[in-house]
Amino acid sequence: MPQTITEKIIQKHAVDLGEGYEVRAGDMVSVRPFHVMTHDNTGAVIPKFEAIGAATVADPNQPVFTLDHNVQDTSDGNLEKYAKIQAFAEKHGIVFHPAGAGIGHQLMIENGFVHPGSLVVASDSHSNMYGGLSALGTPVVRTDAAALWATGTTWWQVPRSIKVILEGELEPGVTGKDVIITLCGLYNSGEVLNAAVEFHGEGIHYLSISERLTIANMTTEWGALVGWFPFDAATAAYLRKRSEVLLARGIPDRLTLEMVAKWENEAPHPDEDAEYAAEIHLDLGAVTPHVSCPHSVGTMRSVAEIQKDRIQIHKAYLLSCTNARLDDLAAAAEVLEGERVAEGVELYVAAASAEIQEEAEAQGIWEELMEAGAIALPPGCGACIGLGAGLLGAGEVGISATNRNFKGRMGSADAEAYLASPAVVAASAVNGYISGPDKNSGSVPKRRFIDLGWKPPARTVEIRDGFPQELEGRVLLLPTDNLNTDGIYGKDVTYRDDLTPDEMAQYAMLNYDRNFQRIAAENDIIVAGRNFGTGSSREQAATALKYRGIRMVIAASFSQTYLRNAFNNAFICIESPELSAALHEHHQAEIKSGVQTIPSDSVHIDFSTATAIWRDRTFSLSPVGPAAQELLLAGGLEALTRQRLGL
Repeated sequence: MPQTITEKIIQKHAVDLGEGYEVRAGDMVSVRPFHVMTHDNTGAVIPKFEAIGAATVADPNQPVFTLDHNVQDTSDGNLEKYAKIQAFAEKHGIVFHPAGAGIGHQLMIENGFVHPGSLVVASDSHSNMYGGLSALGTPVVRTDAAALWATGTTWWQVPRSIKVILEGELEPGVTGKDVIITLCGLYNSGEVLNAAVEFHGEGIHYLSISERLTIANMTTEWGALVGWFPFDAATAAYLRKRSEVLLARGIPDRLTLEMVAKWENEAPHPDEDAEYAAEIHLDLGAVTPHVSCPHSVGTMRSVAEIQKDRIQIHKAYLLSCTNARLDDLAAAAEVLEGERVAEGVELYVAAASAEIQEEAEAQGIWEELMEAGAIALPPGCGACIGLGAGLLGAGEVGISATNRNFKGRMGSADAEAYLASPAVVAASAVNGYISGPDKNSGSVPKRRFIDLGWKPPARTVEIRDGFPQELEGRVLLLPTDNLNTDGIYGKDVTYRDDLTPDEMAQYAMLNYDRNFQRIAAENDIIVAGRNFGTGSSREQAATALKYRGIRMVIAASFSQTYLRNAFNNAFICIESPELSAALHEHHQAEIKSGVQTIPSDSVHIDFSTATAIWRDRTFSLSPVGPAAQELLLAGGLEALTRQRLGL
């Protein structure tokens, strides 16, 4: 059967597959990634690794450590944390990048850890960026990282794939950032949620590698799990250059010219007849400079329109893994040449890596930025994630070349952040209000989304010894999309480590519905809407439901962080958009009256056929395959890891 690029790459990195088994969307499989990156959160992964009981790292070449988030904090506590991470790296022979080297994702790209056709993961949501170099980049959570250190493997559920066809060529002054802002704004109703986005079309060849990295990076904000670009001459040229740089640094084997030549002859690619869930067509020639408005990347306005409003800004930012590469800094410097940052505006600049800053200095770009009044920050994340100097204060407005503008992300929750390209950020800093450097039409491409009617193929699932083939339970319908982790398990108790499982259970869903605790019973099955478990990465949002006696959650779709936390803690989560829709339709009267927890008829689950029967109707489910069953039977990922290590 033909496979998408995601299916092919996962097939290549999967372990313990049965003879002749072909990976398909919906499968949950064990995988051995090429590399796993952790940043400042390495400090939180280390105790997880130690709690497992592992004495050594399974493959010291697989992890990569990068200190990038809180690099401006020189307090004793943070320096001690950084020292412990470095000591752990030295003890186990792991590549370590100190504070000031740059942002982890950029370092992974620059330093040869991302290969076309490889699976590269990181405990950070912007791992999608690796798709700009034809790799499959995707995030994992901290428990996964600890398991990877210990065994080299973790699990992953293969998402459906969506083909995005880029047509034509960008007009002068329009950038990759404008492309992804446009995609996020045009398709903001969950079209690519939890999908693997494959970019196709002749328009790709007009995009620089840096622009592809920007677009792939922000497929995260678009809602996708993967953003993949095909390998072409531009990819090969970039990798040859990086190979030469690494060779000059005395690193001859990580990325070689022979490797690049092999990829040129055997470029990773999807099969011609691969099955996609949908197609999106985007005319690059119709894209114009746009901004993402507070507090969502799904809300966009053209620069041509918004500059008429003369929205005053207080701060501007040229930094982050999204848009702080050399061409980004050069584009901003061109706008700023001979100009000064407007009075009352602060422009903060941080290169994505120390190497980029050195190149910018050598070419005079950095000097132009500083002469215009920019404030230099060390290479790192900083203000992008609300750390360090230059955060937005209450009532302030900022415009940023970063990737997120959520409320409170870059400072005060009472501030507003707009996202834009480096050129628009620079022009806004000079003018003192949101504006672009050039006049443009403000046109928006036509929305062209084609639902191809894809459904996961029906497959018989092998049932492992000890795992139930069937189960049944009463349904509790939670008729809500985007039910977040704070609703499931409130922030007031998230950081209380003194609660027993029984006590945690009593807090489940209280922020969502005070009646939930009265209604819920042992072995109930929750059915919910789209994007269940969005929000923070707190594990208790899964474990509290498990402790409350909820047997499983079936939703139209899940936040992937929630899904990973659930299975890592042996709590079953299954997708079924059809069952969710049927229950919503059946209970319209209660939903309209505002009932938040609705008891319904029992549902019968058959794991062997990946189906559910409710009111004599059969619905397909995402399969709980052998890898997932092994995880559940062991009692979660940490327990399974100990089991595999014989501890």
